[in-house]
Amino acid sequence: MTRLIVTGGAGFIGSAFVRGLLSRGNPPAVTVLDKLTYAGNLANLAEVADHPEYTFVHGDIADAALVDELARDADAIVNFAAESHVDRSITEPGAFLETDVIGTFVLLEAARKHRHQRFVQVSTDEVYGHVETGHTDEDATLRPRSPYAASKAGGDLLVGAYSTTYELPVCITRSSNNFGPYQYPEKVIPLFVTNAIDDEPLPLYGDGLQVRDWLYVEDNCAAIELVLERGEPGTTYNVGGGNELTNLELTRMILELLDKPESLVRSVPDRPGHDRRYAVDASRIQALGWAPSHDFRTALADTVRWYRDREDWWRPLKDGDYVEYYRRQYADRLAAGTRIG
Repeated sequence: MTRLIVTGGAGFIGSAFVRGLLSRGNPPAVTVLDKLTYAGNLANLAEVADHPEYTFVHGDIADAALVDELARDADAIVNFAAESHVDRSITEPGAFLETDVIGTFVLLEAARKHRHQRFVQVSTDEVYGHVETGHTDEDATLRPRSPYAASKAGGDLLVGAYSTTYELPVCITRSSNNFGPYQYPEKVIPLFVTNAIDDEPLPLYGDGLQVRDWLYVEDNCAAIELVLERGEPGTTYNVGGGNELTNLELTRMILELLDKPESLVRSVPDRPGHDRRYAVDASRIQALGWAPSHDFRTALADTVRWYRDREDWWRPLKDGDYVEYYRRQYADRLAAGTRIG
């Protein structure tokens, strides 16, 4: 593929993908389409802003006329665009359906019309729902339990339908929890790191024993690029880091890296429908030649150091609308919470 549309390319994972593509010799032409909602940030792409193969377009993937115009001059779409925060989906589910389902439909129609060589849907392990034991493979039934997970599952099902009905050459990737630099500070790692830097409480849901598998963002981007180039059309690929931790274990690691006391942690009432465990079987993409290249503890330490060193990036984000969101989301929970340490 020589001419890519990367939707949601100013977000956390999308911008890492774009930076990675454009950092190498002979990259494809990359057009980033991003609505620049609260989690989209052009500062994430500052280092490639002057690259000759980079173009930025401010717009919505649900804008059919705009998407059609861009798709005419491209041969592949990688769709990172999504409303992605579970907590926000509980209070604002409509926005998730508009972007994650309707927006995906608009992109698929454009790819079909202009006979694109590949459509890659970037999804999440959350579509599988709670995994009590073992690891979920790609053929498992989708059992989403939050509006976010349901909207992503809806988009994935549309992608699969376009493969079967129209023979569109699609692939889907479903990754475990990503972390790394440039992640918006509503997500647990940047939230806890930046709160701890300021000696503010860390709101840990419930008993903190929910289990997540952590994947460094650059490893996920390498998997997505591999699927773009060599994935079997019509196939879904799970991408897991193999780093299962409880949220409490993760929190303690963050505090240790920052030399902060555990007394900052508050156990707060859990969110509705909180899945207890996610875990995916990544053997299919491993057979394609992918494996994580970053040691988890080293990558976490590097990530914590990045947020400690880059207050110029995250402090402006934790202002204005973020303050109001944080107050709505956590004020009552923190008031009802108890100290862990």
